[in-house]
Amino acid sequence: MILSAKHLSKTFASPQPLTVFSNVSLDANLGDTIAICGRSGEGKTTLLHILGTLELPNSGELFIANELATPQTSAELRRRHIGFVFQSYNLLEDFTALDNVLMPAKIARLPLNPQKGLQLLDEVGLADRASFPVKLLSGGERQRVAIARALCNNPSLLLADEPTGNLDRAHAKQIGDILLSCARNHNKTLVLVTHDEELSSLCSKRYLLQNGELMGSSS
Repeated sequence: MILSAKHLSKTFASPQPLTVFSNVSLDANLGDTIAICGRSGEGKTTLLHILGTLELPNSGELFIANELATPQTSAELRRRHIGFVFQSYNLLEDFTALDNVLMPAKIARLPLNPQKGLQLLDEVGLADRASFPVKLLSGGERQRVAIARALCNNPSLLLADEPTGNLDRAHAKQIGDILLSCARNHNKTLVLVTHDEELSSLCSKRYLLQNGELMGSSS
């Protein structure tokens, strides 16, 4: 099992205590594609950040590849096992598409492999944009760069936060198809937060975060 969350809860203390969710549990095996849906403000992004070890829960446990995530182990678990795709892309605008794809390896002080970066860009249909600064790319192209970047360090787990949220219908479908295809082709676990019903319907499991509870799944 690549991810196991047990009885997670999250409460924000300021300006007054607000419990976003409580007693949330979620398991994911290698190759699962999981959609977490729900209205704005239900805590979907907060949950995804906790699953990605970017935030700590107030209670509960998170295991990544059977290792307990703690403040001491979280950074290393992220480096070894997790790739992120964000709604706002989070790319370095003045760097090229290839530079952005290779950035996780550079940050992790791993050997840079430009050929691998080019292969990932080719997989998302952007081999011909490798030398373009990303500020010159369209929104859909930037998100494709972000997907390639998420795969750079060969993570087992891909986490995507509203990956189609900034795109029109046609480009949203394209990005959804690419994301699911990459996850399946590389045998990755994909957990995504989305309002996109068409995208969520293509995932093997679907959950609804509502009123602080994570409910339902289907395969």
